[in-house]
Amino acid sequence: MSESLELTDVAELYRDAPKMEGERVSGGLAVGSRAPEFTLKNAQGEPVSLSDYAGRPVLLVFYPLDWSPGCSQQLELYQQEIDEFESRGIAVIGISVDSIYSHGAWAAVRGITFPLLSDFAPRGAVARQYNIWREQDGFSERALYLVDGGGVIRYAHVSPQLHHLPDIYEVLAALDRVSAPEKEKEVSR
Repeated sequence: MSESLELTDVAELYRDAPKMEGERVSGGLAVGSRAPEFTLKNAQGEPVSLSDYAGRPVLLVFYPLDWSPGCSQQLELYQQEIDEFESRGIAVIGISVDSIYSHGAWAAVRGITFPLLSDFAPRGAVARQYNIWREQDGFSERALYLVDGGGVIRYAHVSPQLHHLPDIYEVLAALDRVSAPEKEKEVSR
């Protein structure tokens, strides 16, 4: 007799998946750099560009692969904390080399509502622009970039180990430090 899987069973499969490990091989882009423009497709096949968010800060969340253990935990946590990002006026965008079809299924199973963009064709082109491509693995480093409304990188984090998840409280504190000067400007106007 075969067992049928329920959606909740599928959502938990990552717990038994092989771990993704390895030291960082790419350093990323420096804070103060202009964020490279890109256009990638979301899970619905619609093009999304960084410039679509002009005037608004965006947290670019580069992650290795849908369905992997660390990525499942990281993006699910960001979804759980989406109100924290939104209260700071920050849009969250996930980017990996997975196809739009994988993104759609993974987002549905994980309950992810923020855009997941496919850096699939050509594979890793945007990760290469952001200097976080892992050539030997065929996917990106785990990296975060906070891009301000003017297109400048104000915060950057590339995990020292592939399986290392950035601490959410450290990320939120860093985002607060970065956005504090903007809030002060708004108050003084």
